[in-house]
Amino acid sequence: MSDTDLLFTPAAKAAALIRAKKLSPVEYLDTILKAADEANPRLNCFRAVMAADARRDAKKAEEAVMRGDPLGPLHGVPISVKDLVDVKGVPTRHGSAIFEGNPPAAADDILVKRLRDAGAIIFAKATTPEFGNKGLTDGPSFGVTRNPWNLGRTPGGSSGGGAAAVAAGLGPLSLGTDGAGSVRGPASCSGLVGLKPTLGVVPYDTTRDAFGNNIYAGPISRTITDAAIMHSVMAGPSEKDPWALSSAGQRPLSPKLSGEDLSGVRIGYVERCANPRVAADVRSNTLAVLGGWEAMGAEIEEVTETIDWIEYEGRVLYQAGFAVSCAQYLPKWQNQMDPVTLAFMQRGDRFTLADFRNAQFARTALFRRIQTLFERYDFIVTPTNARTALDVTHDAANDDVIIDGVKCGITRQGWTSYQYPFNLTGHPAMAVPSGFGADGLPTSVQIVGKWQAETDVLRLGALLERIRPWAELRPEKFLTA
Repeated sequence: MSDTDLLFTPAAKAAALIRAKKLSPVEYLDTILKAADEANPRLNCFRAVMAADARRDAKKAEEAVMRGDPLGPLHGVPISVKDLVDVKGVPTRHGSAIFEGNPPAAADDILVKRLRDAGAIIFAKATTPEFGNKGLTDGPSFGVTRNPWNLGRTPGGSSGGGAAAVAAGLGPLSLGTDGAGSVRGPASCSGLVGLKPTLGVVPYDTTRDAFGNNIYAGPISRTITDAAIMHSVMAGPSEKDPWALSSAGQRPLSPKLSGEDLSGVRIGYVERCANPRVAADVRSNTLAVLGGWEAMGAEIEEVTETIDWIEYEGRVLYQAGFAVSCAQYLPKWQNQMDPVTLAFMQRGDRFTLADFRNAQFARTALFRRIQTLFERYDFIVTPTNARTALDVTHDAANDDVIIDGVKCGITRQGWTSYQYPFNLTGHPAMAVPSGFGADGLPTSVQIVGKWQAETDVLRLGALLERIRPWAELRPEKFLTA
């Protein structure tokens, strides 16, 4: 196997080769570290590469294989972690100059610990915009993260560093977080799989508002199987997350999805949420995906009734959150903060308590509306983004998103509006590749399932992967540049 082929080997296959003593964890890691040394100056996808610690762990992983120890499902697999999540011994900078001098984290986040317990090798911290604030990955403290499919485009945000890394073959998996689409959007921009779980299925111990939480952690991968394995490793209760503590866990696979005959499966197709347009190439690829499932027996129906996707109320919750949580930093750090953070704070500061409470009530109403849709449908399917990846120079606070020559509002209105509603309702949602746009960049569809139906969502994605495979597609121009 060539080094390039090894870089693009799925995590499940690499772990199987390691268990069979056909792949050395040390040599595997060294191949990824060498590629990261070459690629990171162009991509800027890593804030830190923990080469020495990772090599130590890879050596221990190899020794465990040779001893015949019990091995976890990700044994010897290198994984990067978003810079909002603590990794012991490495500063968590939150993408911000404010925390550039942070001391090393004293302990692993619970999800990092679970990944290590499954045998994973944590080798890098991936870039994120300040506090995960937007759908692009850039910031004054670290610069611009670029998309390996086209270095002039963004890999999305806020888990853009991890998505760029996986797309470029720098580790088969990355741990992302998703507060308003931040796993699914980067997966969409980068030709990858990105899973946001049901609220409570995977714990999120570090959120400041545990009871009103809408932030999730999920895998970014090239294959459905890899996403499923990583998700299963991270799922489970936590004493520090009330949603995870009380979660009923995941539902078993629906019998209707046990084979490849989808007769009896009903899919509701939503062409637009709060966005005024969807690009013609995105729409065409989405319809082709739906046609693939329909050919397998699924019943496809467009959802035509008017739904209030609470774009305004969602904005209240999002921007008011920044206004309150970041106010403490303004006296000392205002001149070094991301202008997008400051713009969101200024807008959020104008909302009243009544605005905020009414937005919370609207969140409940949206949840109940989606629950009503799931009385008719097994899945809801939408595009993931309304168009392909934006230019890296795009100003997320002020610039209009242009779709087929038409201005469509800022990113949350014109580009990513399919994503945030399901952060608010808590339903599992997964981005999967749907093809390529006219500009040669990836497009994506979003599969939304019933609460705790991650297994069904993954299965529907796996059936699509079988008939429209994507994992072997690579950003060749970047690799050969």
